[in-house]
Amino acid sequence: MKQILVLILLLISILVIFSCSKRLPSKAKLISAEDMQSLLKQDSVLLIDVRTPKEFNAGHIKNALNINFFAPTFTEDIKAIDKEKPVILYCRSGKRSAKSAKKFIEAGFTDLYNLDGGIIKWKLEGFNIEK
Repeated sequence: MKQILVLILLLISILVIFSCSKRLPSKAKLISAEDMQSLLKQDSVLLIDVRTPKEFNAGHIKNALNINFFAPTFTEDIKAIDKEKPVILYCRSGKRSAKSAKKFIEAGFTDLYNLDGGIIKWKLEGFNIEK
């Protein structure tokens, strides 16, 4: 009986320890263009376009910061960003930004979003871009 009680207490202790530990997200939250509009109204949100500078200069979402996913300095560039702020990533279709999200998570970002369908879907839904 005493052994069962010790085992139960040990299991409860393990559950408490693991439930209290901070878990990193395994991936970015997928966000629609409409939901992104609402999120961008917050001052602290960072919008990051991970396309090439050529793609970015051809047209981008207002107030976006360009950090080229293909640049050799990409990993270092994202380390300079405030990890405490929510970050929205986007690219052309959503694939590069999903790959970028993995690097952001590895760098310690926890409040991370990926624009569903990228800038293609953004434009198809009638939202503006800047050149």
